[in-house]
Amino acid sequence: MRQIVLDTETTGLDLANDHRIIEIAGVELINRKLTKNSYQVYVNPERTVGSSFKIHGLSDDFLSDKPLFKDIYQDFLDFIKDSELLIHNAEFDVGFLNHELKKIGLDIKIEDHVSKITDTLSIAREKHPGQRNSLEVLTDRYQITGYDRSYHGALIDSEILADVYLAMTGGQRDLGFDDYSSKESQTEFSNDVSNDFNLVKIKTSEYDVVEHENYLNSLNTEYGNN
Repeated sequence: MRQIVLDTETTGLDLANDHRIIEIAGVELINRKLTKNSYQVYVNPERTVGSSFKIHGLSDDFLSDKPLFKDIYQDFLDFIKDSELLIHNAEFDVGFLNHELKKIGLDIKIEDHVSKITDTLSIAREKHPGQRNSLEVLTDRYQITGYDRSYHGALIDSEILADVYLAMTGGQRDLGFDDYSSKESQTEFSNDVSNDFNLVKIKTSEYDVVEHENYLNSLNTEYGNN
């Protein structure tokens, strides 16, 4: 059984404001064991990162010479081909990935290239109803340690999520491998995600809505709209 634990970083939360992907990463699980096979790429978003720099630490200058999505998409699709994707709040990442595919003129979706999409946020909410289930909270809840989380990064978050997923579903990571170096977004992209894989739509809690609105209001106050 091949699973890919996947994460992305973006310039913001809202596709309507043309926010873009700036990093894609994934780590491989074979029969619930981490392998040393991983994928990671930085992407030039063809726009400024704006206030999201405070979250991921990727500057406009750093991203300026990175490849465009059209130059990397085939390698990415080859990496995830026929696997089960494990994503924390899958609608967010799949929505952005499908948006990028559409922007370069391709009439394909991520769902067409994988066997299944599993939302680990849905799993967490079933196991811990009424509680916060962001990746940060789950990392503490399951005592996942050994990672530098000064900034969010797609690779480190996918590695952490692999540990969290195995802990949540009754297993543990293969201790024979070296340590590998989120997001609970409140944004839904229902128009971009197919239901072919029974991807569960998650109702955002009142607490999450308030937290999200406060965060966006603070960004608008300090930086203005992108």
